[in-house]
Amino acid sequence: MNVLFDNCTAPVWASTLHGFISNYGHSATHIRDLKGLPTGRHAADIEWINYLKLHPDNWVFVSGDGRVLRNSAERAALRSAGLHGFILAPAYQKTPIHQVAATLVWKWPEIEQVTNLLAAPSMHEIPIGKNTKLRQLLL
Repeated sequence: MNVLFDNCTAPVWASTLHGFISNYGHSATHIRDLKGLPTGRHAADIEWINYLKLHPDNWVFVSGDGRVLRNSAERAALRSAGLHGFILAPAYQKTPIHQVAATLVWKWPEIEQVTNLLAAPSMHEIPIGKNTKLRQLLL
């Protein structure tokens, strides 16, 4: 499985998660490091969603911006791309960067389980509490 972190996330979160999940054959990449995306880090949501759709390498994404679900064009692109998406709860914006990285590693088994059990497309919110389960969002 490949995990893409969008522009609304810190690059260190992708590299931290990658360090953990690479031992299990997975990878995590921040959008700034994604090879082949024409506008790189400055890609609009629609662009990177379409990129992932055209490169079906079992992608999921993590975003810090829940607005991706409020824009009808982006929602339609997400549905047609058949992705599993994970939105960070708003509380992450005020959480120290190292605690967010730790929480993402903590939540990884649950994220992996959801992607294995549910058919894509699906969206979930990653809560700030380590003992709080992922919350399914409407797509």
